[in-house]
Amino acid sequence: MTNESPQLRFPTQMLIDGSWVGGSEGTFTVLDPSYGTPIVEAPRAGADDVRAAVNAAAKAQPLWAAQPPRERGEVLRRTFELMLQRREELAQLMTLEMGKSLNDSRAEVSYAAEFFRWFSEEAVRVGGELRTAPSGANRILTIRKPVGVALLLTPWNFPAAMAARKIAPALAAGCAVVLKPAEDTPLTALALGQLLTEAGAPAGVVNVVTTDRPAELVDAALADGRVRALSFTGSTRVGRHLLTQTAAQVINSSMELGGNGPFIVLDDADLDEAVVGAMVAKMRNGGQACTAANRFLVAQSVAEPFTRKLTEAMSALRMGVGADESTQLGPMINARAVTTIADKVDRSVAAGARIALGGRVPDGVGFFYPATVLTDVPRDSAVATEEIFGPVAPIITVSDDDDAIGVANDTDFGLTSYIYGSLARALRVAERLEVGMVGINRGLVSDPAAPFGGVKQSGLGREGGFEGIEEYLETTYIATSW
Repeated sequence: MTNESPQLRFPTQMLIDGSWVGGSEGTFTVLDPSYGTPIVEAPRAGADDVRAAVNAAAKAQPLWAAQPPRERGEVLRRTFELMLQRREELAQLMTLEMGKSLNDSRAEVSYAAEFFRWFSEEAVRVGGELRTAPSGANRILTIRKPVGVALLLTPWNFPAAMAARKIAPALAAGCAVVLKPAEDTPLTALALGQLLTEAGAPAGVVNVVTTDRPAELVDAALADGRVRALSFTGSTRVGRHLLTQTAAQVINSSMELGGNGPFIVLDDADLDEAVVGAMVAKMRNGGQACTAANRFLVAQSVAEPFTRKLTEAMSALRMGVGADESTQLGPMINARAVTTIADKVDRSVAAGARIALGGRVPDGVGFFYPATVLTDVPRDSAVATEEIFGPVAPIITVSDDDDAIGVANDTDFGLTSYIYGSLARALRVAERLEVGMVGINRGLVSDPAAPFGGVKQSGLGREGGFEGIEEYLETTYIATSW
């Protein structure tokens, strides 16, 4: 069931109905992106495993929904406490399979744990309403109930946080879940399944299935009429396909999809503060985040000093193995990611962009791409129009606030934006941006207590905040009078 090393002990089998089991379709290899070498063989789920997981969740669903909200909340609260107790072990595991620096992994464990604490408190606040009908003839009573079995599909870039952001509200609402983590990072999800079990989640309430053939698993799960909700974080391309599948079954769907986040530097910005924020917004997780600053839209009058300061900050980053305490920029997730980033940079340079820093895949082992700054970036180039998902900062100069807003909104995506400048001016700009989230004079917007999500093709619904639990609840209306 577990893999043991001098530092780590973690599950290597799937969690179905409270038991650790292998996959009916064999195994697949999980790689360490720092070296490109195998870590472990993870189980590959087949159709029988998916049916077993859905069966377990469907069997547990009515019992879990009937649990007092306080008891459901206590399971989440104990999970929060266990995560903090094992913060270092979980951080090392994430760094091992995903490659991010240990500091980024430690921060993610704390962030992920906070979702369990937040929704442990929200579990007891699910309410309803009683009001008099306008005619005065009867009463309108509404009650909130869990939607049912939820299928949760999570990405590789934040393997703990993305799982926690879905599992916690689902369990708080009274839903049993089937979690399928990304094939690159299944181990963190299995470890979370273990912690939830230790925290008291009954058998079948949390099921974790792993595979490197996700389409087969998801197709089987969505074809089962007992799956009543889907929550997906990933690419817009995959999200569109999933929406066609859920439409056929009329399944409740929430989607957190791609982004093309603009980082706007107004001409009255504090440039030193803007660079500090840029380093967080761009380089957290090595740029492998849907919320990452994808384009830097900088006022012409401050473009030269901002570019110089940002290039100095980016050049000072130490790239290396994620587990090295001195590493600030770890590897990308896999070889394909490196190739994709390099291709976008190369196409942009061919279109006229100029490399101020980086821009070349280093020799050696592992899946690395260096911190890169591009200037004179054409507005229609690859790095300006496509999600980079890597440590590349393209700088585009803009003439004024209207120009910045026009460029920022000229995209199908609308997840996150960042603005640096005087507060009143930045607020005026923020109101005109077509995005779900805006950071003003700060490079981090994510917070478990805030609603996370985008507009346009960046997604549907919200995670976190008071709104996050709504994705897993339905309303029943009862007409009565007395």
